[in-house]
Amino acid sequence: MMLQEQSGDGGGGPRFTPLVVLELVSDIKEEAVAWLLSRIRDPQQNGGAELLVEQLGPGVGAQEKENPNMFLVGASRQRLLSGAEDAGLFKEFNDGSMRGFTCSNKHNFKDFQGDGDNFLSMAECQYIIKHELETLRAKDETHVPGYTQAKLYPGKSIIRRLLSKGILIQVFPLHEKEELKKLCFSWYKKVKLSLQPLDDIRHYYGEGQALYFGFLEYFTFALVPMALIGLLYYVFDWEDYDKYVVFAMFNVIWCTVILELWKRFSASLAYQWGTLSRKKAFEEPRPGFHGVLGFNPVTGRQEPLYPNAKRQLRIYLVSLPFVLLCLYLSLYVMMIYFQMEGWVLSVHDEDPTFWTGILLFIPSIIYAVVIEIMNLIYRYAAEFLTEWENHRLESSYQNHLVLKVLVFNFFNCFASLFYIAFVMQDIVLLRQSLATLLITSQILNQFMEAFLPYWLQRRRNKKMIRKIRKRRTLEDKELPLAEQVRLEADMSTYLGTFDDYLELFLLFGYVSLFSCVYPLSAVLVVLNNITEIYSDAFKMCRVFKRPFSDPAANIGVWQLAFEAMSVIAVVTNCALIGMSPQVKAYFPESEMQLILWTVAIEHGLLAFKFILTFLIPDVPKHIQIKLARLEFESLEALKKKRPLHGGKCLKPRSSVRASSEEERRAYRY
Repeated sequence: MMLQEQSGDGGGGPRFTPLVVLELVSDIKEEAVAWLLSRIRDPQQNGGAELLVEQLGPGVGAQEKENPNMFLVGASRQRLLSGAEDAGLFKEFNDGSMRGFTCSNKHNFKDFQGDGDNFLSMAECQYIIKHELETLRAKDETHVPGYTQAKLYPGKSIIRRLLSKGILIQVFPLHEKEELKKLCFSWYKKVKLSLQPLDDIRHYYGEGQALYFGFLEYFTFALVPMALIGLLYYVFDWEDYDKYVVFAMFNVIWCTVILELWKRFSASLAYQWGTLSRKKAFEEPRPGFHGVLGFNPVTGRQEPLYPNAKRQLRIYLVSLPFVLLCLYLSLYVMMIYFQMEGWVLSVHDEDPTFWTGILLFIPSIIYAVVIEIMNLIYRYAAEFLTEWENHRLESSYQNHLVLKVLVFNFFNCFASLFYIAFVMQDIVLLRQSLATLLITSQILNQFMEAFLPYWLQRRRNKKMIRKIRKRRTLEDKELPLAEQVRLEADMSTYLGTFDDYLELFLLFGYVSLFSCVYPLSAVLVVLNNITEIYSDAFKMCRVFKRPFSDPAANIGVWQLAFEAMSVIAVVTNCALIGMSPQVKAYFPESEMQLILWTVAIEHGLLAFKFILTFLIPDVPKHIQIKLARLEFESLEALKKKRPLHGGKCLKPRSSVRASSEEERRAYRY
């Protein structure tokens, strides 16, 4: 809903609906605060953000240490509408198409009634506030007042500079209590056999978060056929592995088809939510990016410049050797695991008892725990290295981080399985190791991602509640605004969907690579995903701060990661087919002929996979038609608005600027 200005409650509340919180350091200089607030409040024509901002009043525990420099930010209704146009938000038009919002054409958009009170959701309003704050730029200031080390130059983003220098601690959007209660009830508080409320998730958290939960749900449903086949294999005792060839063939087709169909499904969601045809915004330098001050040839503004050659040297002479060293250490740990496995087998063979049978699983459990610890340590090292490489853009930083983490996690999690399958060629040990790794990693992930953050957050919440009750008795569960803001400020920060997609990537690998030798793996992953949906929903609503909306059109680089895994799955399953006794029986004398036939079939299946990728369009036909029609109408509108420069029909100079603005707006729809 559109947020309206409101009067304070009892004189202590803000005179508007707060949307976003700014927390500055507790010992900030007064001149810096006065300067920042004036820049936020200044009209746009004077270079300000033209937003509403007030300092948060003291909490009930004011006698204790608490940061007084917390500020609530909001905006008038008209400012939010103009901000929606500046941010390039797409909304549903009266004809059902999704078009870029413009104030001049606002009454032609569906759901815009009266002054537009309910036109923008709170998540969209908070995204607009974030956009306006990030585009607040320095004018003629040389530094932040009171901080000579915090250099500024014309065109520099003020908020990014304050964040990088540690003057601004955090910027976060506030939860909306009533809307959150409704979302919790429809999302995870009742056990139901129905789809997730993706539209409600998108409405509250934004498109990026909704796409993750949409992919998690889609992946779970896509696993159901494989899980049913796996149950049949288990029930009818086909686990002698003479019959896993059919399952392997199914894997090859399954992993290709589900990814192609997901692209179509995500395109439909993105179009419905207005992000599919949205133009990508020009990326500003990351807050942590540093270099020698120079001019950006694209924007013409001053900003730090860093030689690309120096960055490439850091990548190839430091980061790459470090990654290779980590892969070697992972290989070394794997060999220790195999030595432990051999010792346990020898003990069991000498005196097979119930306890030695239990002992057979201990090395795999220990190895699974060590894998998770190594992945966690490597993640911190990869983040440090990627930050040190000094990437200018956030997208470049994320791509290099994802590449580092994926390479190590893939090698660390799957190297032992490949070694068992193709070097030792021990299918029984492969099945045991896969089951142990899968179950142990799922238990650890659930503990680290859900139970531990929930327990820590409950401790923080109890401290806050006790502090409030020292001063007053709460008759209901509603906290005063000041306490609610400080409670949310102390909540853990949601770091994005990186770890969530990484977990799904590894689960997809376990299923697509080796599930033919352990048919119940798909069943385990389905059960894990169901609990993951509820635990992720719970931590989003109760454990973490509310994240800003991310207007994503797809799952980004993770789509490429899953497709790369599907290619590896084709090769792996073909190799497992070639190793099966059922296939070897056709080549009793010539092993070379078996290898050649396996390679030929693998190449044929890869060709089939890429042909299938080409034949299945990424965007459904009806959406392609709507996008083409929208582009045609935009070009026609631009032709009608364009001035004629043939010699007779020249517009006065005073009207050129207004005309160009009209062209820009006309092109949006």
